[in-house]
Amino acid sequence: MTVIDPTRSEAAAQDDAGLHHLPLPLFAVPMGVGGLGMAWREAAVVLGAPALVGEVLMALAAVFWLLITAAHLWRLFRHPDAFAGDLSHPIRGAFAGAISIGLMIVAGGLVPYSVEMASTIWLLAVLLHLAIGVFIVRSLLLSPREAATLTPPLLIPLVGNILAPVVGAKLGFMTLSWMLFGLGGLLWILVQPLILYRIATGPMLPQRMWPTLVILLAPPAVGSLALSLLTEGFGPGPLAIYGFAVLMAAVLLSLIPQFRSVPFAMSWWGYTFPAAAFTAVTLKFAHAYPFAGEGLLLWALLIGVTGVILMVLVATLKALFAGHLFRPE
Repeated sequence: MTVIDPTRSEAAAQDDAGLHHLPLPLFAVPMGVGGLGMAWREAAVVLGAPALVGEVLMALAAVFWLLITAAHLWRLFRHPDAFAGDLSHPIRGAFAGAISIGLMIVAGGLVPYSVEMASTIWLLAVLLHLAIGVFIVRSLLLSPREAATLTPPLLIPLVGNILAPVVGAKLGFMTLSWMLFGLGGLLWILVQPLILYRIATGPMLPQRMWPTLVILLAPPAVGSLALSLLTEGFGPGPLAIYGFAVLMAAVLLSLIPQFRSVPFAMSWWGYTFPAAAFTAVTLKFAHAYPFAGEGLLLWALLIGVTGVILMVLVATLKALFAGHLFRPE
């Protein structure tokens, strides 16, 4: 006779319910950690920072990507409708682009160790990102959405192509990297004004989504970094885009009091990758154009951004172990 343990059955049901609500925005975790790894790698060149820090962070980003991907594949198997619902959601669906961007970052982490493996992973990431972009644009054409759903996360799957050359140029894929840079840059020019217009004219973003405003910093920061690699120098093009990134960074710094009032949500990860990318490109800018007191300023920026990303990571782990992470929105 089989005895059913009701306690075990209840625990299994709770685990299954948690899997059902596994957040798609979790893919922002390897983006943020990997972006910080990129910044520390740049700091090793410019500031003489310990190279090990950047390598450990890049390895952690790869581990997080693999774990989160495995969890979502299991979710897809157990709850395909829930996963499909996230993809079709007007806001959460945009975080599908973080899957392929995270994979690009994994490829970037492998560049110093295996060009062949990095190239293979980068090409797979690019194909995946383009497929996700096609899916998003197609959904916009077939299912027009309300203006209120035009939010900064929409930049992830569309403008994310601008990140590809940061890795692709190092691997020698110059032609494809230029094409991807043009694609991402043109979509940025088209999409960001729509988002800014929606934010400026209302309705106001819900408080828990305020951290996603920092995503507006990512395209100019990454774009400047990518163009500097494509042109093999920090010339007029990267400088022009970097100037816009500095403006956006200043605006976002002025909003810190508003950001501090936002309770923890997955949207906090919106702080991470853009801030890390801005740090990386600022280090590259300072290396090309030295200025008085740059060492102190750059270390302050690097440590400050590292502290923010560690804070977000710790808050996420606390929510995970407390069972607050896998709840319906």
